[in-house]
Amino acid sequence: MDRTLDEIDGPPWPPAPPNATSLATKVHALRRRPLGSLAPADLRTLISQDVALPHVLPLAVDLLVEDPLLDACFYEGDLLHAAVTRPATAWLLFPDLAVRLATAVAPLPSTPERAEFLATHAGPDHRNPAG
Repeated sequence: MDRTLDEIDGPPWPPAPPNATSLATKVHALRRRPLGSLAPADLRTLISQDVALPHVLPLAVDLLVEDPLLDACFYEGDLLHAAVTRPATAWLLFPDLAVRLATAVAPLPSTPERAEFLATHAGPDHRNPAG
């Protein structure tokens, strides 16, 4: 948790170009911060930009298991939305992690994104009691 994404998800990225958007500048800066210092909003940003998913998805799922509708930055459930809208291929390395998240999501009211995530990662026999 003391290492940065540039250290563990190399090669390191160069600094953001001077004409980069504020989002690009932020993502470049987040890659240089220790993983343990990343806040939920930082994880949401990195996940929504598909940056270093093998390293940030596990951190996000740990938070989401505790509070699935965590308000990371913009609205209640924004970190969850970022996680469940990643392509199924992003979860291939982490089938158990996807199941953990699906279990945490299952009791929530259904949204199309959550329903798709559940169908993909919890299996066809999964029933969402809230949705």
